[in-house]
Order: sequence, then structure tokens, then C-alpha cells
Amino acid sequence: MVYFLSDAHLGSRAIENPQAHQQTLVAMLEDMAQDASAIYLLGDIFDFWCEYFWRDRSKEQYRPFLNTLKQLTSKGIEIHFFIGNHDIWTFGWLAKETGVQVHRGPASVTVGGKTLYLAHGDGLVPSHYVENLPKQVQKKIRSFILLRKVFHNPVLQFLFRLLPPAWGNAFGYEWAKRSRLKELAHPCGYKGEEKEELVLFAKEMEQQGKHHDYYIFGHRHIELDLMLSRDSRIIILGDCWQQFTYGKLDGTTMTLEMKDNEDN
Repeated sequence: MVYFLSDAHLGSRAIENPQAHQQTLVAMLEDMAQDASAIYLLGDIFDFWCEYFWRDRSKEQYRPFLNTLKQLTSKGIEIHFFIGNHDIWTFGWLAKETGVQVHRGPASVTVGGKTLYLAHGDGLVPSHYVENLPKQVQKKIRSFILLRKVFHNPVLQFLFRLLPPAWGNAFGYEWAKRSRLKELAHPCGYKGEEKEELVLFAKEMEQQGKHHDYYIFGHRHIELDLMLSRDSRIIILGDCWQQFTYGKLDGTTMTLEMKDNEDN
């Protein structure tokens, strides 16, 4: 069995009880471990994450989750950690501490004879899409793309890692909190097949002959299971922040599941 989950936003200052939230995620992973050969964490597992040049004691708040990852990888379960737009700044410590395999961009993998395109989903915008949008929306998307380039810039990453962890974390967690509160106040649901960027991106990939049986993303905090063609589907996983939804690939069958409410 192979599992996929995303967008837990551990440590978010917008979560009323972050430790209980973390324990729910840990329980999910422990349940999955009973029959998992691999677990794919598709980004934004942490609401903010940076590995500084100095010791950062704040990482201890994630000790239950980190220990669980280490236990699972020690048992031979592959844990794949894809960076999102909130937990970009991992530079080796997380992999060394837990045994996870870190992916810094999208990946194409084959599981059970099925080809999967896996990514967090941020920044995946079809080449033609932005030009046809209203100018105000174009400006918003281009601002996000510019900010993404800033966050991924190696020089700026190096300089940020020089900050005392208390300073960097104060900025990072507050920035991330605003994002969560904005989402709560103005949730952005499914835009429809003709406007949802990740759907359009997957369609463009298929049109270019880059076929995959499944395109699996996080980022959008919506649940979506959509047929793109007779032999291709897109899955958007929802989140493990509010919904606790995840994907499950049993041989050749992919389903979206939700953690039982009674277990939350």
C-alpha cells in the first residue's frame, strides 16, 4: 500500500491546539504504517520550517512527529518528503534526523505499474493560462511567482539561515499564520475544470505527450478526483490541517480517504 498526504501545517499559530493536531497526524502515520510500503508527504507538512546555521530548539516542538518518521523509516517504509511553499528551507538536517528522502521539486515515479506525477503544486501554472486572466488576477499570480523565486534563491536562503532562529521563526510563523487566517476568512474552493490551475497544468502535460496515469498534488486544500481522459486522473489531496484527508494506492486503484472523525 502507498499513501499520500499533504498540508498538515504543523506548528501553525492559527491552530488552537497544535500538540493535539500533531498527535492526530502521528496517529494517521502509525495507522498507515501497518500496511504501507511508502508514504509520500506532498508539501507544507510544516507551517514554517528553516534549518539555520545555529541550533534551533524550537524544532523540539515537532519531536513526536519526527520520532514517528524515524521509526517508520527504520522499519523499511519509504518516506518521501516534498517541499511545499511553507517548508522550503530544509538543507539536510531533516533527512539525517528522520531518514526521509527529500524532494525539492516534482517527481515522476512508477508504482504498481502506474506512472505518477507528484508535486506540492505551488508554481505549477500552464504557460498560456495567466495571459487570459483579468489583469488583477494576473498581478496576484505573478506576485506569488516572484515571491516563490525569492524564497528559492540560494543567496537569500543562505542569508536567512544566518539569522538567530528566534528572529527568523518570529517572522516565518507570523507570515504563515496570516496565510492560514486569510484562508479561514476567505476559503478558495474548487474553481471548476476550466479555471483550476493544477487541472489545466495536468491537461497541458497530457497534450504535450508527457502522459501519467495519476497527477497527485497538495497545496490547494481541496479534495478533487477528476478524470482527465480515459487513462489519466488528477488527485488533489485536501489537507491534514482541517480535513485530514489522504490518498491511498492499493495496487492499481487510487482512492481519496478521510481519517475517521472518532479518531480525531
